[in-house]
Amino acid sequence: MSKDIHWFPGHMNKALHEVEEKLKIIDVIIELFDARAPLSSVNEHLEKATQHKKKLYIFSKSDLADPNQTKLWQKHFRNEDSDVLAVNLSDKNAYNLISQAVIKLGKSKWAKEMARGMKPQPIRTMIIGVPNVGKSSLINLLAKRKAAGVQNKPGYTRGEQWIKVNKDFLLLDTPGILPMSYENKEKAANLALIGSIREDILPNSDLVIFLLDFLKVHYPDALKERFGIETITNHDEVINIISEKRGLLASNGRKDIEKAESLLLKEFKDGLLGRITLEWL
Repeated sequence: MSKDIHWFPGHMNKALHEVEEKLKIIDVIIELFDARAPLSSVNEHLEKATQHKKKLYIFSKSDLADPNQTKLWQKHFRNEDSDVLAVNLSDKNAYNLISQAVIKLGKSKWAKEMARGMKPQPIRTMIIGVPNVGKSSLINLLAKRKAAGVQNKPGYTRGEQWIKVNKDFLLLDTPGILPMSYENKEKAANLALIGSIREDILPNSDLVIFLLDFLKVHYPDALKERFGIETITNHDEVINIISEKRGLLASNGRKDIEKAESLLLKEFKDGLLGRITLEWL
């Protein structure tokens, strides 16, 4: 991974301008991060554009992440103008937690409206985040219906829509937007591992090396239960063992290295290697 990673489809450029246009009517930003890679989930351009807004940061897929690291990251992102929640978006209790947090952040807006003799208006929120961090799942949770399509691949949600969550707040959905390029190769690799960058952008062999090097240092037992690998040594040996254990053979009868690499990456993404966070504080 020696060169910059570029991944900026035309619809993302359009969406970025649309987000910036809508900001003037937004009261609270809901920004989703994948709990397994919170820092890599930050789109710095969107952060700069929304820096003066009240924010609710939501760590999605927290059930797949290291709980100790998630607590540290929550403290890292919390400040007087923001709140931070770590939730499993399939948990129905998440609705109340998120709704309460939005109302808490929007109370100052209501106070200003009442001071001007106005009836408090619904809090207008915008949801932002890189692709595949769970925005559609969050929308469906809050709308209590299937208001957005859900697919486990980046770039699926394309349009934007206002959704009435309840009498207190409205939600504006936006497509997932990535930065134009990643000079930081670790961030690009993290996003590829969690599924926010298309699988064909980075070679699986590079991602496997990156993942195994990380696991060797931070989660040395991650492959023990799943593949019976006691010690993570060199990458080729690990992939050969996985090929053998799972009976992954090519048409010529030899071990299918590509299938074994894909399997390892998929099982990490699905949380089958344990609760793992790729960025540590």
